[in-house]
Amino acid sequence: MAFEIKGIDHVQLVCPKGGEEEARKFYSGILGMEELPKPVNLKGRGGCWFICGNQEIHISIQEDFVAPKKAHPGLIVTNIETLREQLIALNFEIKEEPPIEGRTRFFVNDPFGNKIEFLEFHQ
Repeated sequence: MAFEIKGIDHVQLVCPKGGEEEARKFYSGILGMEELPKPVNLKGRGGCWFICGNQEIHISIQEDFVAPKKAHPGLIVTNIETLREQLIALNFEIKEEPPIEGRTRFFVNDPFGNKIEFLEFHQ
């Protein structure tokens, strides 16, 4: 029997112990994502979950936290220039990389140094 991968349920990023409030400020407060309640059996691990579209971003606690250099989620946005301006106003450093045809994109680091890519597709 063949199988089919249907999509991505979630992306997991990490933060240091006690980073939940900073995660909430960034992912919920700045980016406007809704926080999801964690399942009861996982609450004791710390961290927090957010939803964007039909996918989730799970922020987990990592004791020996070091932000990855290249691994990152790519988030599809609308009005990317408005987001860029808002992040600049909040003193986030915008990082540019080579363009991809049909898309506008840029990168920022979340408060923990996780790389986040924002993309807007052109029609």
